[in-house]
Amino acid sequence: MSLFCRSIGYVRRAYATAASVKPSSVSQIEMPPCDFTPDKYTGPSYEEALRIRKGSLFPMLTYYKKPLMLHQGYMQWLFDMDGRRYLDLFGGIVTVSVGHCHPKVLAAAGAQMKKLWHTTNIYLHPAVHEYAEKLAAKMPGNLKVVMFANSGSEANDMAIHLARLHTGVFEIVSTRNAYHGASPHLMGLTALNTWRYNVPTGFGIHQTMNPDPYRGPWGGARCRDSPAQTGRSCDCPSGQCAACDMYVDQFEDVLRFSVPKGGRVAGFFAESIQGVGGSVQFPKDYLKKTFQMVRERGGVCISDEVQTGFGRTGTHYWGFEGHGVIPDIVTMAKGIGNGFPLAALVTTPEIAASYAQALHFNTFGGNPMASAVGSAVLDVIEEDGCQQTSHEVGTYFLQELDKLRDEIDIIGDVRGKGLMIGVEMVKNKETREPLDAETMGAIWEKTKDMGLLVGKGGLYGNVFRIKPPMCITQADVNFALSVIREAIVCVTS
Repeated sequence: MSLFCRSIGYVRRAYATAASVKPSSVSQIEMPPCDFTPDKYTGPSYEEALRIRKGSLFPMLTYYKKPLMLHQGYMQWLFDMDGRRYLDLFGGIVTVSVGHCHPKVLAAAGAQMKKLWHTTNIYLHPAVHEYAEKLAAKMPGNLKVVMFANSGSEANDMAIHLARLHTGVFEIVSTRNAYHGASPHLMGLTALNTWRYNVPTGFGIHQTMNPDPYRGPWGGARCRDSPAQTGRSCDCPSGQCAACDMYVDQFEDVLRFSVPKGGRVAGFFAESIQGVGGSVQFPKDYLKKTFQMVRERGGVCISDEVQTGFGRTGTHYWGFEGHGVIPDIVTMAKGIGNGFPLAALVTTPEIAASYAQALHFNTFGGNPMASAVGSAVLDVIEEDGCQQTSHEVGTYFLQELDKLRDEIDIIGDVRGKGLMIGVEMVKNKETREPLDAETMGAIWEKTKDMGLLVGKGGLYGNVFRIKPPMCITQADVNFALSVIREAIVCVTS
């Protein structure tokens, strides 16, 4: 066991203040400084909160053996009820895009609250119209009509409905290992058994093989659009991806056998990079080729940008742009409001017109406060250079994690783009057998004890999901890398 592990109590004591951690020996990791001091916590006790959670809230996923009681946030930092500081590398499940309690977003919300909290869109109000125009201006092609909602699940539900209305066809295709939400409709679209209940679902929805260059049957070291490539050997000729063609053949097989005669589909759903599924990236040109096949059969192409949008992938504002495609429908949520309940669907005028077949309105979608917040987030992304930060800091993070993969046997794969990163843990690099839950959990708990919050994902729960607010620094990354290395050493030595 390393000296750092034996002296972990030092780090716990140091979190009692908001100041940076001061090392007392060379093996201890210094947390980057923060000049923000949280308010003194005055709410219910930890024990009382646990009692209420167990007795008055529906059963829900809770992180860590001893769940964190978070009290306050500031940019990339979170503070618990005792004032301990944590570097947030998960951003409220990829939701806090520009930073916790960003001053400009706070100001926009406060100013709108003083004017008008709520009115449904049966009336006009300036905030939603100004915001809709500003958001549509971020979209390529003819993606110019916006429908606002409250969550990514709601936006994806509407996308299914709209695709079927527009095409007059019922069949929808998604990829295995995808997560698009957990409503009754979307449980059929989501192809991860850990998120599905034993109820009838998925009528008219079909899944194709997941085109995963690391864990799938085909793929290699030149297949992904990422600074970090899989360690598998690659037989692809220069400028071509043979793995892509094999996965496209599987997609065509679904259209040949699983949909009604003629192969027509209403739509195809795809994430630009799979989020809950473990930050899985598709081979280059996969979406370009499958989008073409769907359109040839009269269907529409739907990009789920709930996690990959708003500059997170670094090189582009939208994840789908990195694939060289323009979808027919784009859904977005999470980072769109920096944590405020807000989502949207953007499509073409022709497809949007299909919704006029019956009456429709949304009580809260596009309400004045959400519109003011969403508009401020767009401004901050530009003013703070969040996309550039995602590209520069994210690329550095991926490259350093890739070095760590070469150093540590149980890191099987590093992947992603910008600040959308996955680190897959394995027992054996050759067989790619997933790391057991006990070891994975012990490493995860240790990172939390050292002041670092990361997510978990993938079918086997063996992928560390790193999707921080897009305001982190290289110093934060260096701290995170040191913690991850030490946590692994602590657990496995």
